[in-house]
Formats: sequence, C-alpha cells, structure tokens
Amino acid sequence: MDPPPVPPHIVIFPLAAQGHVNSMLKLAELLTFSGLRITFINSEHIHHRLLQHADIQARFVAYPYFRFKIISDGLPIDHPRTGNHFMTAFNYVKSITKPLFEELVAAPDRPVTCIIVDGILTFTIDVARDLGVPIIAFRTISASSFWAYFCIPRMIEKGELPIKGDEDMDHIVTGVPGMQDILRCRDLPSVCRVSDLSDWFLQYVTTQTLQTARARALILNSVDQLEGPAISQIRTHIPNLYTIGPLHSHLKSRLSSSPSSPPPPSASNSLWEADRSCISWLDEQPPKSVIYVSFGSVTTINRHDFTELWHGLVNSGRRFLWVVRPDSLAEGGPGAVPEELREATAERGCVVGWAPQEEVLHHGAVAAFLTHSGWNSTLESVVAGKPMLCWPFFADQQVNSRLVSHAWKVGLDMKDVCDRVVVERMANGVMGEFAAAGADVARRAREAVSEGGSSWDNLDRLIEDIRSMRT
Repeated sequence: MDPPPVPPHIVIFPLAAQGHVNSMLKLAELLTFSGLRITFINSEHIHHRLLQHADIQARFVAYPYFRFKIISDGLPIDHPRTGNHFMTAFNYVKSITKPLFEELVAAPDRPVTCIIVDGILTFTIDVARDLGVPIIAFRTISASSFWAYFCIPRMIEKGELPIKGDEDMDHIVTGVPGMQDILRCRDLPSVCRVSDLSDWFLQYVTTQTLQTARARALILNSVDQLEGPAISQIRTHIPNLYTIGPLHSHLKSRLSSSPSSPPPPSASNSLWEADRSCISWLDEQPPKSVIYVSFGSVTTINRHDFTELWHGLVNSGRRFLWVVRPDSLAEGGPGAVPEELREATAERGCVVGWAPQEEVLHHGAVAAFLTHSGWNSTLESVVAGKPMLCWPFFADQQVNSRLVSHAWKVGLDMKDVCDRVVVERMANGVMGEFAAAGADVARRAREAVSEGGSSWDNLDRLIEDIRSMRT
C-alpha cells in the first residue's frame, strides 16, 4: 500500500511585532488545522514572550504538522520595542535575518512548498525566487491602509504630498482612488506627515508596498463587505488577492465547524500577561456601562496626554477599564496627580497592566472601546459590535480611525486631539449612539467567516492553490 501523500509545507514569516505575529499565527493555525505542514518563524524575543504568556507550546502540540523555528530579529532580546524604538528594527532585520531565513528555506531535510511572508519584509521575494519557491505576501494592516501606502507615488505626483502644514490637514485627498470621499490629509498613514519626501521610512514603506506586486499573491486580514472600494482597487494591481478576515473570528468559526473531531480551543497570542481580575470587576458592573480603554502593545503616551485622558474619563462620569502597560508611559509615570482623580478611579474605574481583550470586548458590561485603532483591535471591536472612540497613534491607525467614523459610522475619531474637554464629550457621545450601525457591521463580518461566506471561500481557495503547488 502506498504511504499517504506528504502535506504541503508552508513557511510563515511575520515581522517580529505583536500585531503582526498575532494575525499571522492565527493564519498559521487555520492552515495547519486544514492539514498543511507549517513552519512558523519567530524571533527569540517574541517566542520567549509567547511561551511566558500565551502557552503556545502546549497549544500547538495538538497539531502534528506544526513547528516553530527561532531566529534573530537583529536586536538584543532586552531591547525596547515600543514607540519609536520599534522603528529601529527595520534597520537590522534585513542584514541579520536574511541569511538565517535563506538557510532555513533551503534546508534539504524539509522541502518548502510555499512561503507566506509579512509584506513589509519583501527582501524575502528575491530569496524565494532564487530558490524557486512560490511566495505569497500577507499585509497585516487594513486593505484601505495598504492601498493608501500603494498610492503614495500618485499623491506625490498630484502635489498632495508633502502636506504643506496644519492648514492643509483637512484637505480632501484625491490621489487614493476609491476613497476620494473619505480621506483627508490627516487621515493618511502617519508616515505621510513627513516634510521631506526623501525620509528613509517613507521611502522604505512605499518601496515595500509596491514590491508586494512581485509576490505570487497577496493575503489581507479584511472583509470584502467592509473594505470593498480599496479591495477593488488593489485587485487592479494584484489580481490574485485573498481576503480572509477577520482572522480571529474566522479561526473560531473553523474550529467550531468540526464537531466529530473537537479541536483544541483557540487562545490568545499576547506578549503580555493578562490580568483576569478585570473580568471579575466587569461582572460586577451594570450592562453596557463601561468604556474599555487600551492603546495596544507598542504605543507610548507622554505625561500630558496621559493626564488629559485620565481627567476626561473621570469627568465623563462613566465607568472605565483602562489597560496601562508597565512600559506605556514615555516619561516614567504620570507624576503628581490630583487626589480626586485617584478617588474617582477607585470608585468607578479599574486599571490593569494587560487584559484579555477579545473576552473584554464581548463582555456585556462593556459599552464602547477607546482605542489606538490598530487593525487587530479594530476588527475585534467590529466583531463584538462595540462602538469605538479612536485616538490613533502611528502607521496605519489614522486610516483605520477614519473607516470607523466615516466609512462604517460605528464610532468617533479623536485623532490629533488630546484635551480633557474633548475626551469627556466624546466618551459620553460614543455610549449607545452606534448600536444599529455596529450590529450591521458585526453581522457582515461574521457572515464573511461563516461557511459559504466570502472570507471562508477565499481561505478554501488559498488552501487549494497551495495544494496545487509543487515542492
């Protein structure tokens, strides 16, 4: 009797950052659950944190075709990876990581069928071509943000970049086709705010985005029904496009679709230890009474903004659950804080170092989400049907917050403002006003990842395309 065929072997390589690893690890779990062999490349720093806080070793041992491979991201393991420090990783990753990646893919003992790489690391496209291995890019940002990056040369040609000054920030952008009625200059990715068009990071992001078209295909953690205009435009440049999001919801849908062989439960991919006491606190609060506040895994807040946010939340009179990471304050702490702030927080607030975010957003006591508008957080809030108060920090977050407030109309956008009066007004304004729109957007996202939905079918198509590749 002939032995069963060996499943295709996929190498998955994310940028070593929380949001990138989170979504690509969910994709990896979806693919290995479908019977494909997966090698997931982690940096030493990321893998160490996942072992500490996400128990990934025990979780993935249930998948016989899954393994982790650890390589250096070019930074010392104790190097700070928040805020501006995060950007320095791009200076190191190519020179340090490229030869390690090439050695791994070329190893003769485990032939590679296909590579799925973070689309911000396109040096891997040349490695894959030299080795004759098909490569697919995966951008972990929204389709709209990716399309805005892709259109940077067009905006420069039309004279819309560089932005001329504060007086130009509300100018409507015409150089991003399909989104002419949505984006202002202040809604473009933060890298577009540079005054010098030769800025290295602007050039890097633009080049990497355009290079994506050289890959065999592109995967996006998005939904056709939510980002249709941008997705349609991207397809004119990259026809082989798989929109398979929201990945966190898609994974749950697939895991629950096989009752005859119950899979292991999905878990968080967090690099921080969640303080579950916040769930007990939420259990004691009235329904739809709490504003959940979290600015993600890399945002750092200065003392002034921290204090203004705190005043605004307290002055709103609303209950709040606030995630304040140990490294989230750029200047070492809030300094002297009026006693009334501390008293009000003790009375109707809960502050933790990290929270189990998906669980929090689905909790009945949570009414709204004050967020940095990272794409994973945005999708998690969309699926949970919770309105958002957006305070974007950098990168793609400016575009995402505009989608929330003006494309989907499921929240408010507070970008470029951090004033206690505005925070108070918007904290009250976001409570309960977006229920109908939020329910509709959540329904569309959930339908996409249900059997027969657009994202479900696109993942099936991706898996079949991979199976048709030759090792």
